[in-house]
Amino acid sequence: MTSTPAYMPQRTARSQTLRIRGLDSHCNVWGDAAMASAAHPTLVLMHGWMDVGASFQFAVDALAAIEGEVRHIVAPDWRGFGASADSGADSYWFPDYLGDLDGLMDAFAPNVPVDLLGHSMGGNVVMGYAGARPQRVRRLVNLEGFGMPPTAADDAPQRLVRWLDELKKPLSLRDYDSVGAVAARLQKNNPRLAADKAAWLAPQWSRQRADGRWHILGDPAHMRTNPVPYRVDEHLALWRRISAPLLWVEADDSELPRSWGDRYSRADFHARLGVVADVRRETLSDSGHMLHHDQPQALAALLHDFLGS
Repeated sequence: MTSTPAYMPQRTARSQTLRIRGLDSHCNVWGDAAMASAAHPTLVLMHGWMDVGASFQFAVDALAAIEGEVRHIVAPDWRGFGASADSGADSYWFPDYLGDLDGLMDAFAPNVPVDLLGHSMGGNVVMGYAGARPQRVRRLVNLEGFGMPPTAADDAPQRLVRWLDELKKPLSLRDYDSVGAVAARLQKNNPRLAADKAAWLAPQWSRQRADGRWHILGDPAHMRTNPVPYRVDEHLALWRRISAPLLWVEADDSELPRSWGDRYSRADFHARLGVVADVRRETLSDSGHMLHHDQPQALAALLHDFLGS
């Protein structure tokens, strides 16, 4: 059987590893800091859960096709994902993501604001960061970072018990016999993902180890229950402090809100979003949750207009 040729990036990233808060943090970098200006500040792209920074390649290429290679762009791998180091702990916490992002900002754009974008989990983190450090963000973009359903106080004890029980069980992620099998898994997760893009993403999302198997680049500890309740009021208190204009982008066929059933809806999120002072809301058609894979050209057009306005 003939394998599908992999997607060919139009703007090639270089790999850079920084020591951030005691851990090696891997970053995909397009261009260099000298390109940053008041009109085109450094653009920082933060990926979602079980993803990697290289996942933004298609959107980076589409943006360059519109405006040229005028931006310094950085897409790190969160701790415990991609080529960044695992935390070494048995769980991951949102405050650590915020701390890592703060360190990355100091490294790539010290003392100047950036344009900051996050997808899914990354969208949730950048919203909190833009509230905590409003002076560091010129424009803010949230792609499908809906937050989480509220956690009732009465649910907290059982949530903690569940986490304690999970600590006693070893965790592992499924491995694969070939990089082609990883690509097939990506397309199963997202049927809209084109075969050439899946073929390119697969070796970014996994590595072949000494056992000959292809292993997903994610710490299994990410799979554990978070024992810390999601306190909506605390998150909204941060969101009220956001001073940057916000571009909110969601997919018309996102599977994420459907997964929460009656615990949390799009309408609930849109109500939360109302606390942010300056919001532009957009919906991408023919797109699922991985909208930067499904509609990179449409997303790039939105980014070009929003970041340049």
